[in-house]
Amino acid sequence: MQKRHLLQSAVALAVAWSVGGPALAQDKPLKIGVTAGPHAQIFEQVKKVAEKDGLKIQIIEFSDYVQPNAALAAGDLDANSYQHKPYLDQQIQDRGYKFVPVGYTVNFPIGIYSKKVKRLEDLKEGARFGIPNDPTNGGRVLLVLQDKGLIKLRPEAGLKATPLDVVSNPKKLRFVELDAAQLARSLDDLDASAVNTNYALPAGLHPGRDAIAQESAKSPYVNLIAVREQDKDKPWVSKLVKAYQSEPVRQFILTEFKGAVLPGF
Repeated sequence: MQKRHLLQSAVALAVAWSVGGPALAQDKPLKIGVTAGPHAQIFEQVKKVAEKDGLKIQIIEFSDYVQPNAALAAGDLDANSYQHKPYLDQQIQDRGYKFVPVGYTVNFPIGIYSKKVKRLEDLKEGARFGIPNDPTNGGRVLLVLQDKGLIKLRPEAGLKATPLDVVSNPKKLRFVELDAAQLARSLDDLDASAVNTNYALPAGLHPGRDAIAQESAKSPYVNLIAVREQDKDKPWVSKLVKAYQSEPVRQFILTEFKGAVLPGF
């Protein structure tokens, strides 16, 4: 009788596991890290589309560019959506992250703003100019300034140019390197500054209306969804990318941001 009771208990446990185990796993929402502002707004729409495909999402917002990757590496997130490939590549190089990009999202053409001048050429000699202090976004801004004729960079500097790579600076611009999240709030103390669009919009700055110069939309800085290498082939990854790259999300981006944010898919 005891053996029969143990066998029945084992069968019952197996049945419970076969029914409840996967169901519990499916019921656990994916944790997706985003920066506050447009990335978070867009992912609210992605969440709605994904739920129709049986994919539950929990959106986790961050206020800087460093923590979403740290949280993904620590296993506190399943994926993040906030960075472009040059930044991801630099993070992998600097920190040894085992991440891979799995799908493109949006492009945020970076804008240059000022409360003191209406045009870049009106900047005075020695003007204080704010740029992001991370290598990829800082280099991105310097390339914009070169494109607009304000500076020249060493040809070999590439996408990771720094102020040390400036070989011609007729206006003697003084570059002030700050965390990207601080640049919009520092405009009162600077003569001009680049501000990443995901930080500009929450600060009430619209690239098309307020920027005195803007990066071309044709750039290598399309944002992406990143996951850990060991997760890249899991079924939820393709579902997540499909939800993001859906037509409803595309239309939301075009309607909501009116050209300040562009679909990159």
